[in-house]
Amino acid sequence: MKIGILQCDHVREELQPRFGDYPQMIADLFAGVAPDCRFRVFRVQAFEYPDSLDECDAYITTGSRHGVNDGHTWIQRLEDFIHQLHQVKKRYVGICFGHQLMIKALGGEVRKSDKGWGIGVTVNQVLHTRSWMQPAQPVLNLIASHQDQVVSLPPTVDIDVLAGSSFCPYYMLACGDHFFSVQGHPEFIKAYSNALMEIRRAIIPAERIEQGIASLQKTLDDQLFARWAVNFFNAPGR
Repeated sequence: MKIGILQCDHVREELQPRFGDYPQMIADLFAGVAPDCRFRVFRVQAFEYPDSLDECDAYITTGSRHGVNDGHTWIQRLEDFIHQLHQVKKRYVGICFGHQLMIKALGGEVRKSDKGWGIGVTVNQVLHTRSWMQPAQPVLNLIASHQDQVVSLPPTVDIDVLAGSSFCPYYMLACGDHFFSVQGHPEFIKAYSNALMEIRRAIIPAERIEQGIASLQKTLDDQLFARWAVNFFNAPGR
């Protein structure tokens, strides 16, 4: 399987020597469950896109420090591309920024949450299980790093809320058999999350930072999410 990585940002320069960049994080995430996957990176901030939607079997986004409502031309272009994927029902997995932009492209609303930053490991209840969410599990623990959230779903598109919490009700979503997204960062490792929180001490309240760092003691379900994503890519209904 060939997966197109839609790269929406870079890891901060000072952290790249330790943690690499986002495409490598995603490749590492899938290496344990689908070592035969091949990846092609499209730097969408530089307007790099496939010549054809069928150049890849499926697409996945990285996160981004930018917000989907920032008004940048490259974000509008990516939103248009996601809408094209929806029209032809091409498989797509949206991570964090890509989760939010997927919903925005379909007509929903995203804005900065009045609950503040989501950081560290968050616990989310699985509300609905699709056939490809195997092995099944009642909760999903992934690393978070976001201020914006999906606050309302598209009124004219059927969206399945797969997981959520009181902090983030629309945490994991699906649209038809072709779109699947999550607010969390399955590609982040705990050391990277910790380093990112330390760098952001000037902009995130100290109490929230300490809570986030303490939460890193929780078990992560990153490999479970990777398995679900691979099952989703391979599920019937293409």
